[in-house]
Amino acid sequence: MSPVKNEGIFSNLKYDMPASLIVFLVAVPLCLGIALASGAPLFSGIIAGIIGGIVVGALSGSQLGVSGPAAGLAVIVLTAIQELGAFEIFLLAVVLGGVFQLLLGFARAGIIGYYFPSSVIKGMLSGIGIIIILKQIPHAFGYDKDYEGSLTFTQPDGHNTLSELYYMFEAISPGAVVITAISMLILILWEQSFMKKIRLFQIVQGPLVVVALGIILNLIFQNIPSLALKMEQVVAIPVPDSISGFFGQFTFPDFTQISNPAVWITGITIAVVASLETLLCLEATDKLDPFKRVTPANQELKAQGVGNILSGLIGGLPITQVIVRSSTNIQSGGRTKMSAILHGFILLACAMAIPAILNLIPLASLAAILFLVGYKLAKPVLFKQMYNLGQSHFVPFMVTILGIVFTDLLTGIGIGLAVAIFYVLYNNYKKPFLFQSDKHAEDGSIHLELAEDVTFINKASIQRTLTQIPDGSKVVIDASKTINIDHDVLEIIEEFKTNAEYRDIDLTLIEVESVSLKNPIKEVEHALAKNLASKNGTAVAVTN
Repeated sequence: MSPVKNEGIFSNLKYDMPASLIVFLVAVPLCLGIALASGAPLFSGIIAGIIGGIVVGALSGSQLGVSGPAAGLAVIVLTAIQELGAFEIFLLAVVLGGVFQLLLGFARAGIIGYYFPSSVIKGMLSGIGIIIILKQIPHAFGYDKDYEGSLTFTQPDGHNTLSELYYMFEAISPGAVVITAISMLILILWEQSFMKKIRLFQIVQGPLVVVALGIILNLIFQNIPSLALKMEQVVAIPVPDSISGFFGQFTFPDFTQISNPAVWITGITIAVVASLETLLCLEATDKLDPFKRVTPANQELKAQGVGNILSGLIGGLPITQVIVRSSTNIQSGGRTKMSAILHGFILLACAMAIPAILNLIPLASLAAILFLVGYKLAKPVLFKQMYNLGQSHFVPFMVTILGIVFTDLLTGIGIGLAVAIFYVLYNNYKKPFLFQSDKHAEDGSIHLELAEDVTFINKASIQRTLTQIPDGSKVVIDASKTINIDHDVLEIIEEFKTNAEYRDIDLTLIEVESVSLKNPIKEVEHALAKNLASKNGTAVAVTN
């Protein structure tokens, strides 16, 4: 893979432009579907997609992340609109949520995203890949009861992800099936190595051909009653009568409700959930990035905050960075943030100029594209890799996947994180010290070298080991390499020291004492600051 050029924002346009078109095609039905599920005007989803692309894309430090309305917030939005009583009041909560996100960015809360282990992040990606495939199967067959972009197990139509696969057989649409089959053949063909060597097919992406052919087939099928697509089987973007009608779709928040406590509570809820979902997506996107760039998380929170403030001010849904569009961007060859920005401009231009043409795009064509996205997120080889890493990685990975498939995104991640933490605590419990069996074989002494960090979690295992030591033994407890010893552990050792006198145990303690634990992260920062200051010939005040 050729390196990313840094000569300017347009230097990678030959990669970013095709990717932006594909992201745009995927984003349109997702924006509309999430707005529908949220009980909000359909155009509010388009607004959020435009702001997420242009504004957040420009301000973000993420090169490949794409922002827009998120399915994870749909239930929160639906409930909030109903409880607040009007969409305009809800928009005020979106603005406040953006302000809170800005504050979180300045408070450097972005570090939260780094506390999620790799096994959970990879489980999130695979889980989303599987749920994308399961959710798109009904759309591929022409059964469109669930909204596009849904990621929850329980659906608004009363079914769930698995039962929907049964009910779709009651309403199979021949036209949709034909479009899906042809689309899949084209996409599979485009993935073959010999196709990638042909320059024309490097420029023209398979998904673009699929959508263009889908529109053509839709027009042809309109004259064949048995194959004709229904209104719910195509994209349904609002079509204004004129330019003034287009701008008439924008809505403004009701600032008279600024003193309403429910508005503030909703704003805080949006900020917390949107920030968490963004940080998780940010971590996942960085892992998918073929160039392994690291996005500044605090800058991302600030960008999302500005985006949500603007979205709320002009009638848009809350915005987060979203993994489906971000992974589509990566898989389509996007290189820099220009792909996200351009997709926002394309969305704006098409919503203004050619909404009627967009409404000819079959959902079956988009389902085929998302099948490929889902497969690449959940490749079988990833499962094999995680299995080879061992139980402590594979189990949280699988639990996260199952949690996402059978609940929703954030709940599934929470369950996976809980299991991962359990393994961390269990492994920590098992390894409170290093026992050197060779020394024991030489002189019969029991040499216990304490770990770097010994906490209350290790109490039980240390107590159990000391209790099993027979009378008359020679014991060495070495804490020379220990950075931190919990007071609870010191108490156990002190009690053993007292008891050893009565049991004729020869006990030697090496540096077993309470240690003031310093923050090594701060020490590194101070050291780097000192070095920089010495090079510049300036003094630096160092505080702990």
